[in-house]
Amino acid sequence: MKLYLCCILVLLVNHRSCDSFIHVGHRISLAVPLEYSAGFIGRAFLIDGNQVEPNFRVALSAEAIKGKYSCSLEIFLGDVKVWNSGHYSQFYTSEVCVLELTEDGDLQLKGAKERLGWRTGTSGQGVERLQILKTGNLVLVDVLNQIKWQSFNFPTDVMLWGQRLDVATRLTSFPRNSTSFYTFEIQHNKIALYLNSGKLKYSYWEFKPPKNRNITFVELGSKGLEFFNDKHKKIAQIASWRIQPLRFLALGNKTGNIGLYFYSPNTQKFEASFQALNSTCDLPLACKPYGICTFSNACSCIRLITKENDMNSDCNEGTSRQLCGGSQVEMLELNGVSSVLRDAPKRVNVSKTACASLCLDDCKCVAALYSSGKEATNFQECSLYRLAAGIKQVERGTGLSYMVKVPKGTRDNHNKPSVKKWVLIVVGVVDGLIIILFLAGLAYHLIQKRRKNLSGTDNNT
Repeated sequence: MKLYLCCILVLLVNHRSCDSFIHVGHRISLAVPLEYSAGFIGRAFLIDGNQVEPNFRVALSAEAIKGKYSCSLEIFLGDVKVWNSGHYSQFYTSEVCVLELTEDGDLQLKGAKERLGWRTGTSGQGVERLQILKTGNLVLVDVLNQIKWQSFNFPTDVMLWGQRLDVATRLTSFPRNSTSFYTFEIQHNKIALYLNSGKLKYSYWEFKPPKNRNITFVELGSKGLEFFNDKHKKIAQIASWRIQPLRFLALGNKTGNIGLYFYSPNTQKFEASFQALNSTCDLPLACKPYGICTFSNACSCIRLITKENDMNSDCNEGTSRQLCGGSQVEMLELNGVSSVLRDAPKRVNVSKTACASLCLDDCKCVAALYSSGKEATNFQECSLYRLAAGIKQVERGTGLSYMVKVPKGTRDNHNKPSVKKWVLIVVGVVDGLIIILFLAGLAYHLIQKRRKNLSGTDNNT
């Protein structure tokens, strides 16, 4: 308890004494608990943007993460963290977290015994001070106000107003307790959202400028995300449609969705004026692997009957085993199901049977999406997936067929392939319960109404 109070006092004292910059030779220390305490956050605010609320603030932070304490330099806009020195690689420390702007102009994070954990690498460049600009850009400048280092050159998961991102730049967001991560990438012909898992990479949203125009950089303006060519001419825009100016663009670590945010004076909160994905089921990880997002925006697991009266309960139980060997696995088809993940390896002009065989022959393939098109003239396309995610329910008759690789011998109680029963159990379970509850309520209402009518008739007679 004393440790928490100590850190709260450090936070309050520094908040009151916040300056607009830090000179060379300045050093700030933050105590770190000797024993690990889950949920601990110690934070000292060092620099204040001195703007109208919500303003930018720079903080030195120590935080409990997975049994260790991280030490990082952070930027906040109001209560929203918009930049973190440890976004891609955490610096873990013990006893103390130190920020120092050395006499020769290098900004450093250190731990106990002067152990170096992070630095700007600006020694000998004439750096005089550290300050934050009105845009939220944290900079090291010399006596002529020339920028020697800036946080805008190291984007994390947030893009601030006035910030530019060049082609081949990305924002990255890491979900908690997951090996997958999201990226928002600027490419020559589009911007796109990707789900990354190991070496796998699948897109799930994109925006292209009209007339196949090439992008040189994007910039967040007051009214939207603006696209520019190599002549600095605006070629496209994703508009905000709000009177209030935009403050930042953020890639969510929970959803993988990207949004444009403004500050609402009424609610005194940041609110989204635009989101790339407006449906829960369009999110890449709306459900766990091997889970299906239904029309009611609920998740339902793919459950396999491996023997009579024995049904697996976990989404990936029975499907995460070794999926090699044609004699040990088979493909089960889910009608009315598709995937939001794109850019999977494709084969065209193949039959559904051939598509299934392609996945069976590939040990790393876990699912396949077969598209036959709505018309006879449409060509057949087979997409092979190494990740069973982004699965959602779709209308039947779309020409899509989603197939999952499962252990052989998955049968129903009549010793027949369990595809139809599987789809009925999985895809219809939540929506079916809603329909049943609705019908039960309607029946109850009609019965009560009939009883009242009969009671009224008896009283009249």
